[in-house]
Amino acid sequence: MIEFKRILYPVDLSESSAKIALYVQSVAKKFESKIYILFAARVFEYFTSMYVPVPSVSRFEIEVIEGAEKRLYEFVDEHFSEFANTKTGVVAGDASEEIIKYIEDQRIDLVIMGTHGRKGMDKIIFGSVAERVLKTSPVPVMVVNPHKTG
Repeated sequence: MIEFKRILYPVDLSESSAKIALYVQSVAKKFESKIYILFAARVFEYFTSMYVPVPSVSRFEIEVIEGAEKRLYEFVDEHFSEFANTKTGVVAGDASEEIIKYIEDQRIDLVIMGTHGRKGMDKIIFGSVAERVLKTSPVPVMVVNPHKTG
């Protein structure tokens, strides 16, 4: 029987993340899995080529990561408090690349993620993280449309 002992749940900390949490909880209970919740913060190094001082960009990135860590802890307390075996992480970089790297580094068995996070221009500019992860993941990926959940 296939078992999923290490589940990765990449989040964008939008309202969609809370809707998908129920699916992660259900699968984790069934397989008694460890849950890994990951937030990938976008890096802004491309701004350094546009005459934005490097210290300003670096400080902003630090603040984004610190804010994401705080919000991620709140999210876990709110949605995963009954799962003592939950690990969180915040990484900086391209979300899909960082998710794939995390899958390999943590020996993840299953990824559960949303089909929709960003909308409108953000999606056009940044593309679909779920689509890129789905196409390149070395492990199964369960995608959930947060707008179609009960």
